[in-house]
Amino acid sequence: MEDVRRDVAGVLTRFRRGRTMAFSFGDGGVPEAVLLTYDQFEDLGGEAKFERRPGVMPAEAVGAELVSMVAAIRAGTFVPVVWGDGEEPEAVIMSTSQYRQLRGDDEPPPGTIDDPTRRVYATEPLPTSRAMTLDEIAEMMGPEAVRDLQELRRADDEIP
Repeated sequence: MEDVRRDVAGVLTRFRRGRTMAFSFGDGGVPEAVLLTYDQFEDLGGEAKFERRPGVMPAEAVGAELVSMVAAIRAGTFVPVVWGDGEEPEAVIMSTSQYRQLRGDDEPPPGTIDDPTRRVYATEPLPTSRAMTLDEIAEMMGPEAVRDLQELRRADDEIP
């Protein structure tokens, strides 16, 4: 947490350059809070899903208040904070649980330390999964997709 508190301006710089994805932080290496870009928050419907602290908090104030924000997270009284340089929202601080809600993830079992920014999901096919042909996919998408696929195949036959 101390590294984030000391370098909130650096966090914004890395977010602006696209070099940092959402990340968690907390005391003793335990994920307690998540920092993410405002764009990600907005894209996932955060403004509709959460009541948040009004306005855009200046970066300097985030550094000064970060310890009390994490204390509020631990107490279960924290609302997400939007912050940045000036009036334009650039980043959001929220609890790990709020971040899971934002993404639609499930909560881990009680007592499990889980970093929602590093979750790994099962990607193996289900036992009922089967391969599909391009024609089946086009049929699922409707008549226009079937026509487009047929036109692409005709054009492919015409290319020498």
